[in-house]
Amino acid sequence: MKRTIFVGTCMAIGLSAVTAAAATKAPGKAPAACGAIHFRPLPPGVPDGEQQAGMYKSRNGRLELRAVVKQGNSVDYYVTTGGKRIAAAPANLPETAAKCAAAKKMPKPEAASSSCTGQRFTVVVAHSGDQRLALLYAQDGSTWRFCSAGTF
Repeated sequence: MKRTIFVGTCMAIGLSAVTAAAATKAPGKAPAACGAIHFRPLPPGVPDGEQQAGMYKSRNGRLELRAVVKQGNSVDYYVTTGGKRIAAAPANLPETAAKCAAAKKMPKPEAASSSCTGQRFTVVVAHSGDQRLALLYAQDGSTWRFCSAGTF
């Protein structure tokens, strides 16, 4: 009896995964206008240098959260795509970026911080026409703060 339930569950999961994969490959399907990707920080004691903290890959691109590590502790996090830091966003972010951040329950992107550290990270991805923006947020205690924004 348990085996029958288990097999039925696996088949249902496999079928939904195939259906979801087929839906994402639909021709002409535009990327979502707003999204949020959550990451965890690196654990203490990792080797010094530049380290990958997390990666997200979709049909629209690949984003990585990377950290600069000194003496085993992360001192700054940033977002890359294609192995390069994302290009700095213009000083005046489009209104769609602020609306997207608000929809994902993040603070309004105002002044970027000089370094980005925290217990959790969220990258808010907003599409404004042909422009794609990535806004990096870090959680310190119970508050989120805006770290940086860039285009990719």
